[in-house]
Amino acid sequence: MTLTTQTTQEFFTSNKWDLFADYVAGQDARNTIQLNIVKYCYQLIDALKDNFREYSIRGHQHSINRGDSLEYHLSAQKDLEAGICPIDYVIESGRKYHKIVFIDGGGHKSVHAFVDKQTGEVYKSAGWKSPARGVRFDLRLIKDREYLFANADWSGGYLYR
Repeated sequence: MTLTTQTTQEFFTSNKWDLFADYVAGQDARNTIQLNIVKYCYQLIDALKDNFREYSIRGHQHSINRGDSLEYHLSAQKDLEAGICPIDYVIESGRKYHKIVFIDGGGHKSVHAFVDKQTGEVYKSAGWKSPARGVRFDLRLIKDREYLFANADWSGGYLYR
């Protein structure tokens, strides 16, 4: 079937055009939500790294106060205060979830949390491949997101709700 001027006019003046416009508007909204979810994942990673730095600085300060290996602890504390961190977190995206992966100083990996790509729901990890049952947080909700970023700890204790 070839598209004629008459059928083109019928398409643009018919209800089909309105349905298509609604679909496009909805798709834009879904894309915006998905981009925001990725942004919130990176903000969570920043909060986790900050928590690790604060935790490690306190540990090194405690060792310095006790007089244990002063040179090492002073050097490590100085590096942490400069933003040099021996651990890292990365996002590995799968079909349904973003995996927030913890990488320790030796390069070993473990899954810290799962985030649903469509809904922004945060799950504790049950293993490398799947999340545990039960939503822990929803990144779309401002209250959940603020609590999450304020209470996130590098070891994952905040996921045990």
